[in-house]
Amino acid sequence: MSTENRKQVRDFLVSRRGKVTPQQAGLQYYGGNRRVPGLRREEVATLAGLSVDYHARIEKGNISGVSETILHAISDALQLDEAERTYLFDLARTANAGHRTTRREPARRVRPAVQRIIDSMATTPTLVRNGRLDVLAANALGRALFAPLFDSPVTAPGQAPNHARFGFLDPRAHDFHPDWNLSANTNVAILRTEAGRDPYNKDLTDLIGELSTRSEEFRTRWADQNVRLHRTGTKSFCHPVVGMVTVDFEAMELSADAGLTITAYSPEPASPSADALALLGSWVTTGRHAGETG
Repeated sequence: MSTENRKQVRDFLVSRRGKVTPQQAGLQYYGGNRRVPGLRREEVATLAGLSVDYHARIEKGNISGVSETILHAISDALQLDEAERTYLFDLARTANAGHRTTRREPARRVRPAVQRIIDSMATTPTLVRNGRLDVLAANALGRALFAPLFDSPVTAPGQAPNHARFGFLDPRAHDFHPDWNLSANTNVAILRTEAGRDPYNKDLTDLIGELSTRSEEFRTRWADQNVRLHRTGTKSFCHPVVGMVTVDFEAMELSADAGLTITAYSPEPASPSADALALLGSWVTTGRHAGETG
């Protein structure tokens, strides 16, 4: 069990304990000053049915050998959601595997069959990304919708466009994402989730180091220990050509390509966003660049 893994476990469990109030946990609370914003360590131990000493050992990061039953009990006591439970179990899996953990080679490209599939979705903006938010492929309408990402000067030659790098290092991201804070929080939560799932991914570690060095906004959010499963939802973009576009999205993992996700974006039918995407699609079919205005 590595020092880094112990630190991840400790920081995560302490942060989750601080988010649950006695009232939320169903504990009697008589007022007065509390030294911690959330639950005390002994309160979590009681809720989980553990001795205070054993829970203290776990919270200090010593999670190796802890049974799934106990992990579930702690998760219940801390009222963890699905993403948080998954992250905790990933941290435990890494601790138990130690140096035996298989270091996966991260995907750097998509198979031709996948590219043909997304190209056939001509009226649906579609991207393929990996766990560290590199965009490895897109169809024509996807590239047009995300033109600021694909054209960003923060992407070095030979680099894949990256949602997090664009979001934190390119000032234009604040214009492209009307709710930039939500986008920034989501990107960081996805990266932390991936760091728990694939802790020995050097590309991911390097990206986190780069963003931590160059962006205080990233450092602050990274310290919050938040995680997220990004499967479905609604996003809004302020496109430089067609204006505001609001779309629902569905993210689908590629079972044959571990770590790759197809994300497709769809507007409400007969909505202003549908009209905006149709206009953008016409620009694509006539060969005009998505950023042109004249």
